[in-house]
Amino acid sequence: MSLLLLALPPGAPGGYSYALSRDGIGLADHGLTTPALLPPAARGTEVVAIVPARRLSWHRVALPKGIGPGSPRLAAVLAGLLEDRLLDDPERLHFALAPDARPGETVCVAVCDKAWLTAHLKALEAAGRPAARIVPEAEPRANGHAPDTPRALVTGEPDEAELILTGCVSHDAPDAPIDLHVLPLPHDTQTLRLPALLPDACDADALELLAEPPVAQLAEQLFQRPAQLITPAQRWLAASRSRWDLAQMDLAQSRRARAARRLVALGRDLLYAPPWRPARWGLVLLVAIHLVGLNARAWYEKNDLAARRAQLAATLTATFPQVKVIIDAPAQMARAVQQLRQTSGGASPGDLEPMLAAWAGVSGSAAMPAAIDYSPGQLRLTSVKLTTDQMTQINARLRPQGYQIQTESDAAVLRTLAEVS
Repeated sequence: MSLLLLALPPGAPGGYSYALSRDGIGLADHGLTTPALLPPAARGTEVVAIVPARRLSWHRVALPKGIGPGSPRLAAVLAGLLEDRLLDDPERLHFALAPDARPGETVCVAVCDKAWLTAHLKALEAAGRPAARIVPEAEPRANGHAPDTPRALVTGEPDEAELILTGCVSHDAPDAPIDLHVLPLPHDTQTLRLPALLPDACDADALELLAEPPVAQLAEQLFQRPAQLITPAQRWLAASRSRWDLAQMDLAQSRRARAARRLVALGRDLLYAPPWRPARWGLVLLVAIHLVGLNARAWYEKNDLAARRAQLAATLTATFPQVKVIIDAPAQMARAVQQLRQTSGGASPGDLEPMLAAWAGVSGSAAMPAAIDYSPGQLRLTSVKLTTDQMTQINARLRPQGYQIQTESDAAVLRTLAEVS
């Protein structure tokens, strides 16, 4: 499945920066355009809206027992827990829980302006690009788990640069600071002192430094060391792999849509993600082994069948030397045996006497036939009617003798198995 990544601008709906990925791993295209001119969201394309870091605030709360992601009282509970920490009316804010949130535990909550987010989602839907997922541009990297390598990311333009810090702190207490900081940077770095920007627990020398090309020089002047370049499209592609989905509560999709999205994401990872490369090679190797095994088995069966046919032909020519050309050995042997029987005066299974004897041996309490019509290999017994059980029992006794009986209208017909086949 393809990915259409849309970076939501901090302001009102307008132009959208986008990136297109055919496999979720590499980038195929990127640019900036109006909603109507965005790449089409065709069948098989997942639209992912990316919320900028400056539009999100992050908090830790202790969820009460019985209140979880699917609770109808979740929004009211979060509003009450965060009321003293929010700068806006809770009714005007949108809340989203961490992917691993559970009732009775300390969880991370993302908060953003509901009207701003809803306006962008409606604009994309009106343009025929409805968002299937909403992910944050940056997220806390330590949420009750071991922190990753602390990272400093400088983004934006020289006149409006931002510093995004992750992984600097890691605490589980509800009132502990979140390990995600978004700090504006002035254009002039001469008067800016780096230690004043960083949290107390953050070591500037231990930070992994990344920067977008327009602000790479600014980042290197600030940190006094080279920065690894990263483009906005690469950051959006990395953000699309987040487990976070801000489309919760009143913005949540149906359970079926979420399940389908997870299956699609899993399939995309299985097909393209580097961590799954050994599994893909293992699957290819397994299929190759099975193909080789099937071909080897087919070759063995073919040779075995050819050997049996050769043995049957040798038996035919040894028993009946007059047969010179072998076309269908079983049929030719049957005809030769029939001719030999006729020459010697012996009775064959399709003659009248053996067929009458076979019927007499199994008829038992069956009605006497009103008439008997005989043709080679077939004996028609008029006015004989047999039940299903009788036919099953009689056929079980006739089959070892080479006969089978069937019913046709008002008669029972006894045939040799050669006639039936």
